[in-house]
Amino acid sequence: MTHGSVRRSLFAAWLHEGYHRRAHSETGEAPLARYTASAPRRADAGDDPELLREAFLWQELRSVSKTATVSLHGNRYEVDAALVGCRVELLYDPFDLERIEVRYEGRPFGLAVPHLIGRHAHPQAAREPAEPAPAPKTGVDYLRLLEAEHERSLARRIAYRELDPSSAPDPKETP
Repeated sequence: MTHGSVRRSLFAAWLHEGYHRRAHSETGEAPLARYTASAPRRADAGDDPELLREAFLWQELRSVSKTATVSLHGNRYEVDAALVGCRVELLYDPFDLERIEVRYEGRPFGLAVPHLIGRHAHPQAAREPAEPAPAPKTGVDYLRLLEAEHERSLARRIAYRELDPSSAPDPKETP
């Protein structure tokens, strides 16, 4: 088993045996019970990757100069010349300031063309922190205990696909 698959297995065990079944401190209900009691799921942004990507874009308003350019965090971009003098909305991923989407009055006007890029990420875009030092060992392996409980709960389930229909008793033969 690879290190990644072990981590996924331990995470699945914690998720199913620890998180989903314990009462949440805010709601007082177990997350699994709360989820299954709610109304049927409807289609959401998770069903459309482009809509989901757009939901996480940052946006800022800028005025287009006489030279059909806008600036954003020290970078300069060329936009459609029809937008000169207009206030446009710039949508962007804070970790990639080379791809800027331009909108005017809610309508897309294409991508801004980078002219001068000095900064490639937004100054406030926080990168993932370095992984902290591991906690000292206590001798109790909580995740392994959860994994064992998860394996026991899976073993108690009936595997219908493994049942052999030929071994079932014939209903005509029973009195």
